[in-house]
Amino acid sequence: MDQHLTVVDHPMVQHKLTYLRDETTPTNHFRQLLRETSQLLAYEVTRNLEMTTKSIRTPMVGMESPVVAGKKMALVSILRAGNGLLDGVLDLIPSARVGFVGLYRDEETLKPVKYYFKVPSHLDQRLVIAVDPMLATGNSSAAAIDMLKEAGATNIRFLCLLASPEGVARMKEAHPDVPIVTASLDERLNEKGYILPGLGDAGDRMFGTK
Repeated sequence: MDQHLTVVDHPMVQHKLTYLRDETTPTNHFRQLLRETSQLLAYEVTRNLEMTTKSIRTPMVGMESPVVAGKKMALVSILRAGNGLLDGVLDLIPSARVGFVGLYRDEETLKPVKYYFKVPSHLDQRLVIAVDPMLATGNSSAAAIDMLKEAGATNIRFLCLLASPEGVARMKEAHPDVPIVTASLDERLNEKGYILPGLGDAGDRMFGTK
């Protein structure tokens, strides 16, 4: 994962993304699709993990077999919409530690405002995967990564469902060392900072709020 942006064009990811975008998809189906899609994206974001081996015995012989090296990974949800990706990633990495960064976007300034921060210990010894469905302006995501680095994280990857060119550029400028994995690089942002064509507000669609 040496490139800054990876767009996962796997057919099943793109198929599920179509139904996530569709405004007629009901809340319960949206949540299930988000969980399924995030699990597929998690395969890509965990590519090239550092590995070691352990001694085991199969029913036939002893062998040295590969396992992931180091401390348990840390998954960090950027609230509240990040929680929609969390379950799918945890399905793949059930032993991961979980943290939360609470940010909301001021609708006037489009700037992030912090209201909660709780993350696992020893972030400097863990791979940290930050999750948020939408990389729109990139301001909230960049601010969340700032906080994670201040808490000691040095090996961070960012997982999102959709990204805008503006958000990718903002993240690359602020955190060129943090690779981004997404299902789609969309066209642009509208005047309110929403991704086009996008899928609307991920949190509202996930939780049935407006």
